[in-house]
Amino acid sequence: MADIDSGSGRPSPRKRADARRNEATLLDAAAAAFVSAGVDAPVRDIAARAGVGVGTIYRHFPTRADLIVAVYRHQVEACAEAGPTLLADSGTPHAALAQWIDLFVDFLVTKHGLAEALQSDNAAFETLHAYFLDRLVPACAQLLDAAAAAGEIRPDVTAFELLRGVGNLCIGAGEPRYDARRMVELLVAGLRQHHQGTGPR
Repeated sequence: MADIDSGSGRPSPRKRADARRNEATLLDAAAAAFVSAGVDAPVRDIAARAGVGVGTIYRHFPTRADLIVAVYRHQVEACAEAGPTLLADSGTPHAALAQWIDLFVDFLVTKHGLAEALQSDNAAFETLHAYFLDRLVPACAQLLDAAAAAGEIRPDVTAFELLRGVGNLCIGAGEPRYDARRMVELLVAGLRQHHQGTGPR
C-alpha cells in the first residue's frame, strides 16, 4: 500500500506517521463513500470527504481496483487489530467476542458492492480472500480461546466455522424483513456454556 507521502529520500518517522494518518483518512472516506454509493462512487466525492484533491487519490491509487483493494485491507486490519483491544478492555472474554463479532458484521454488511467487485477477474483481487482469512481467523480464534478458557462458551467451535456461519447469516442483509444482526446475536448467544444444576428452567 503506498504512503500518502512518497517523495524521494527516506522520510522521517514523523512524516511517515503523518502519511499513514493521511492515508487512513483517505481510506475511511473511500469506505464511507462505498457504503453510501457502492464501489463505483465518484472519485470526486471520495476526495471531498477526505478533504484532498482528486489528483491525490489518483497519485496513490491509480486505478479503482487499487483503491478497492486498499479499502478492503484497511478495514480487515482495523477488525483484526480490534480483537486484543476488546479482550483487554471488556468485562469478560465473551463480551469481547460479542463486540468483535459485531464489528465483523459491520464490515460484512456495509461493504456495498465490494463482494461483487472482488469476484471479478481482476488480478488485483486474487489474494484478498486469503488475506482476509490470514488476518481474521487468528483474531477470532484468540477471542474464542479466551472465552472457552474462562468457561463461558463451548470449546468445540472453530474460528473458521464461526466466521463462515456469521458470513452466511449476513447474506441478504439488505432485505427489509431480515435482521442479520439479530440472527448473529442469536448465534453468538448459542455459544454460551450452559452449566447443569442452575435451578428450574
